Amino acid sequence: MSTTQTATAAGRNTSAGDARNAPRPAARRRRIDWRKNGEIALLSGPAILLFLTFVIFPVFLAAFYGFFKWDGIGALEWNGLQNYVWILEDPEFRDAVGHNFGIVIASILLQGPLAILFALVMNQKIKGRSFIRIMIFVPYVISEVVVGLAWSMLMQDTGAINQLFGLDISWLSDPSIAFWSLMIIITWKYIGFAVILMLAGMQSIPEELYEAAAIDGASFWKMQWSITLPLLGPTIRIWAFLSIIGSLQLFDLVFIVWGRIAPSAGVHTMAFYMYTEGHLSGEYGFGSAVAVLLFLISLIVGLVYQRFVLRRDIDGALTDGPGKDAK
Repeated sequence: MSTTQTATAAGRNTSAGDARNAPRPAARRRRIDWRKNGEIALLSGPAILLFLTFVIFPVFLAAFYGFFKWDGIGALEWNGLQNYVWILEDPEFRDAVGHNFGIVIASILLQGPLAILFALVMNQKIKGRSFIRIMIFVPYVISEVVVGLAWSMLMQDTGAINQLFGLDISWLSDPSIAFWSLMIIITWKYIGFAVILMLAGMQSIPEELYEAAAIDGASFWKMQWSITLPLLGPTIRIWAFLSIIGSLQLFDLVFIVWGRIAPSAGVHTMAFYMYTEGHLSGEYGFGSAVAVLLFLISLIVGLVYQRFVLRRDIDGALTDGPGKDAK
């Protein structure tokens, strides 16, 4: 055998030996994946268990009871889809749905512009802006019970608002005024959350954009219209989504401020209808059916909003995997 052939054979033997002795990357990756999956299961398992127990399971349980006539104690009596037929035929429920969507629209139109305006003011270098931020955000962290009781006393016919300004307005009982009274309470309570979100979005905008616009001679309001609002779009859309879902599920303020007179005052909501027609009437099967409809309406609105409004924000947040990058 020649020297060249000997060297070639030795090289092949060396390469084969190196290949045999080299670690197997697939097995190592599998071991790492098992460890990673175990860590994920250990850390997220309790939260998933709680979510399944207190969110998913009650949803399926409500859907189950919605097919029965049940007083919460006695035996279940099969009712089929009759509960849903009664609900959809009830004009009071349709009014409640209309009130919920009215609250959705009014909340966005009132809170959105006010929150942006307050955030613009507090984003400037003014004295006491930290104190102003705290005062605006404080109502949001106050309990709904405290807020409801305070405003119910202020808006009584003989309450502080009428006495202070010499008015004679039925803020809570007049159907033409009660809805706007509710919007005043909601705006005062939740405007702080919207302001904090808008302010955080504004502070993430690069300052260089405003400096360049100022050099070009743009006015303050022109800069806000051309720079702030477009770049604040994702924040506004996320806040609007949270506001919509919260408005569809509104119950506590209506119950605390108006109580049993909410239907006559024209401010009752789907959640309030579920409480009165289900819990107070002892018809828990009927109330479960209302809960299912409330869930479906919220789900449909959320999916439609995500499909047509949040789609570009979600698409922009997604990245391709390493396999796609490699290609």
